[in-house]
Formats: sequence, structure tokens, C-alpha cells
Amino acid sequence: MDYTYNVPVKRRRKKAKIKGAVPLYFILVVYFIVVAYPLFWMIINSFKTTDEIFSNSWAMPEKWLFSNYSHAWETGISGYFVNSLVVTVSTCLGTVFISALGAYGLTRFSFKGKNALLILCMGGMMLSPQVSLVPLYTLIQALGIHDTYLALILPYVAYRIPITILLIRAAFLDVPKEIEESAVLDGCSSWAVFTKIFLPLNYPILLTGIILTAYFTWNEFMFALIFVDSESLKTIPAGLMQFRDALQTNWGVLLAGLMISAAPIILLFLFMQKYFIRGLAAGSVKG
Repeated sequence: MDYTYNVPVKRRRKKAKIKGAVPLYFILVVYFIVVAYPLFWMIINSFKTTDEIFSNSWAMPEKWLFSNYSHAWETGISGYFVNSLVVTVSTCLGTVFISALGAYGLTRFSFKGKNALLILCMGGMMLSPQVSLVPLYTLIQALGIHDTYLALILPYVAYRIPITILLIRAAFLDVPKEIEESAVLDGCSSWAVFTKIFLPLNYPILLTGIILTAYFTWNEFMFALIFVDSESLKTIPAGLMQFRDALQTNWGVLLAGLMISAAPIILLFLFMQKYFIRGLAAGSVKG
């Protein structure tokens, strides 16, 4: 058989495919520049003095002031950072664990009102935090947890549970029932099936839930500003407001503080993006 005719055809098809993908790549490059350049601008200006930022904010620093970061850390960012870390880790663990338990119950147990409970979980995603701010503040005052870590952790967990349950439930639906039945025949309890089968088999979706929860919790501002009054308990978003006033418009140090606050979430996405994408694919809506 003569393949000489097919070679030019394949080349033309390949060139046409590459040519057709050029607009898509162009759009992606433009989108990357739009997203990445503000971050790059903040990085380079975090090493400048205030005067240099205002005089030439788009150029590289004449002198790289690494002391801005140490000054920002010593001035107060360290305390806000630790508070955000405590609240975020506690919220992530609580949200994912409770959501996994709820998803396990919704996928592997039959009980009256199961569908109504699922609809209720879906309805929770429609409830805006801003709408419930006043009654939630009253409830926190009544419980006596105002100006504590719990004043932030409990609302954060409550608002992240609906979407996390739906994601994990969709992944749990893919676990073959034969595996569960075999484990039960071997003497495993429901708790053992949950901890030794469902959780290990669904690490990607659990990590996805952690990433989404961490992103929400670390950057949340409204609750952190209203439910916590003590300076020693403020998280980074609320603390940076006080930080700005304390620095007296020292914008180089302030930008260094912003970079310190943004670094954990950026690194989290960079190192866990593979699991994040796998988790979203596994947790696509089913059933």
C-alpha cells in the first residue's frame, strides 16, 4: 500500500489543528497575564520603600528591602497568621469530617426523609452569610462564644458543609457496594467501613474539600471583623486593617504583610492542584 498520499494529509491536518488552537492559547496567555501581573506587582513593590512605590511603582526595586518582611512579621502579622492558621485548620478538619460522615449516611443508609435531608443540604448553598449576619451574631452572643475562636470556626463549618457534602457524596456513590459487603462479611462495623474503605479510597475529594474550605476560611473578612473584637484573636483579613493604621501608610511593609498572608493559599494550590482536579472530577454531580 502506498502511504505517500497520507503523509501530506496528516501534516495538513496537524497544521490545521495547531492553527485552530492558536486563539485558545492566546486567550489563555492573556488570562494568565491579567491574573498573574497584579500578584507580580505586589511582589516587587513589597521590597520597596513607600516613596519608591509612589514614584515608580511599575519598575523593579532599586534596592531590594527584605527587611520589609521581617518588619511586617514583627509588627503584628505573626499573631494574625497564627490565628488564621488555627481557625483554618480547625475549620477544614471539622468541615471535611462532618461532611464525610453526612455523605456516608446519605449514600449507604436508607431512612425516612433521606431525600428531604439532601434537599436541605442543597438549600444551604443558597443561604448567603450576609443575610444571616444579624441572627447569627445574636446566636453567638447567646451561646457566650463571642470574641473566641469558636465564634469563627462554627459559622465557617456550617457554611461550608453543604457544598462539601455534595462533593463527597458524589464520590462515595462510585464506591462499589461489593467492597462494602465483603468488609461487612469479614466483621467490619459501619465505622470501620467508613474509616478503612471510604476515606482511603476518596483522598482526592477529601483534599478538594480541604482546599475549598481553606480558601474560604483564610480569606473571609466579614465574620472575622464582627465576631472577634480582641486584637490577639484577629485573623489576617481583619488584622490587616489595624495593621495598615499601625504602619502609618508604610506601603512597602503593608504589601509584604499581604504577601505573607497570600503565600499559604498560593502554595496550597500549587502543591495540591493535581489532587484538586482529580477531586473535582471524582466529585462531579451524580445521583
